[in-house]
Amino acid sequence: MTAEVLRHMLENYDAAACFTFNRGIEREALRTNPDGTLALTPHPEALGAKLTHPLITTDFSEAQLELITPVHPSVSDVMSNLEQIHQWTDQQLGQERLWAGSMPCILPAELEIPLANYGNSNLGRLKTTYRHGLGLRYNRTMQTICAVHYNFSFSMEFFTALSQSQTLQGQASQLNDAAFRSEKYFGLMRNFRQLSWLPAYLFGASPAVDASFLRDDDHHLNRLSASTFHKPHATSLRSGGLGYQSATQSTLLNICYNSLDNYTGTLRRGITEHHRPYAELGQQSNTLFPQVNDNILQSEAEFYASVRAKATPPPGENFLNYLDTVGVEYIEVRLLDANPYLPLGVDNAQLHFMDLLLLHCMLEPSSLHGDDLCAEVAENFQRATQEGRKPGLLLRLEGRAVALSTWASEVFDQLRPLAEFLDALSDGIAYQNSLDALKIRINDPETTPSGQLITQLLDQNLSLIDCLQGLSDQHRGDYQKTALPEDQRLYFDRVATDSKQTFDQIPDHSDEDFRHYLAHQQQTYQKPS
Repeated sequence: MTAEVLRHMLENYDAAACFTFNRGIEREALRTNPDGTLALTPHPEALGAKLTHPLITTDFSEAQLELITPVHPSVSDVMSNLEQIHQWTDQQLGQERLWAGSMPCILPAELEIPLANYGNSNLGRLKTTYRHGLGLRYNRTMQTICAVHYNFSFSMEFFTALSQSQTLQGQASQLNDAAFRSEKYFGLMRNFRQLSWLPAYLFGASPAVDASFLRDDDHHLNRLSASTFHKPHATSLRSGGLGYQSATQSTLLNICYNSLDNYTGTLRRGITEHHRPYAELGQQSNTLFPQVNDNILQSEAEFYASVRAKATPPPGENFLNYLDTVGVEYIEVRLLDANPYLPLGVDNAQLHFMDLLLLHCMLEPSSLHGDDLCAEVAENFQRATQEGRKPGLLLRLEGRAVALSTWASEVFDQLRPLAEFLDALSDGIAYQNSLDALKIRINDPETTPSGQLITQLLDQNLSLIDCLQGLSDQHRGDYQKTALPEDQRLYFDRVATDSKQTFDQIPDHSDEDFRHYLAHQQQTYQKPS
């Protein structure tokens, strides 16, 4: 099917328009002190107001920066923009630096990890209350883990051509444009989840943690050095049991990405269904507003998944209602670790590979996922993250055992024609080069970022903190000594100033105002009749 669709698009449509992908990056990074400890200082004034800045905000903690690019039509454009934001930010931090890895620096005691403070407006208090709730439910330590998120969408021309191509093959869709687009995105996400073990293996870069991250002895990790613990063959502890996983969600919310209605309906149920253990956590807190609600989810943002369906509602409009109305506008890939060896945590080759994988997942047929396949998907992902570099590791493919290396090689072979196709459109070889550069990792696990990191720790007798601190210092030094072009510096200065002026115009709200605001926000999750 893939070859026929590509040929039809090439012969009947503007292929360059069809295959111009839109992408954006969100890169999280902790602010740290020169000694590798978490910075406990407020969000730097020079960066602007985090509530209203379009490019630089914070995630869970006041010390956890999130750098956000606008949407760009090429890998080179989005990477160049991320580098500009990163460099300008780095040059505003004084002696602090951005931590290079996904797993955190030396952390203080649990309650000393500062929540992001967005001010006393209703929206600002909502954001801080949500984070306080996350800290209660999952602990603040887990929330300091950082990632790279890849936002990706296809052009409208692509969906028009895809629909007509399917019609010519006798697969005419009776759906309207928005419903067809959503159906295809959910097919992509099902396929992507089934292959999510592959980017976890190729790009996982968090096989070890610092002792300060472990708050008790129930972690099943091996000691690598006095202050470093690891799993011998892990690729991404960030994505495993120590990271962004929720037993409550996996037990009570069954989302297998079979339809938009199931997806939004299940999330809506999670946000409106009382969960007694979370209610008890809120009752134990001395904070006036300990969490947004005491339900399974405080909001859709709390849903932990490797990929999520997204749309951009106007300010004040409920996300799930909007997603139901307009359909899926783009997807958010959330499983990428920050590679500490790369100044931006990600590079062009990785994004070119992700483009290929997502295109492959869009074009390949996708059957609905039943409970057995959902369980197989989850099991494969956990195996790849927890022991992906184990020699001869077996995964499950439709009930049968298959070696990770064998399956990975088959996927690379399937991606090769797509790489050649996309390169021909741009008169380049970037996509083929990305496959060539990454394929070595399939049969040589020590060339993966996780393998490189463990090898360096062992060969140089380093702790994880010493290693990541050295890489953080190296990246900071490179950015500090390189001046931004004057027009770019002035632009970022102006955006920071504008964000502070906008923030200053937002009024503070009383406790009673906020109580009514929370109630209204919760009411919007009741599905319109």
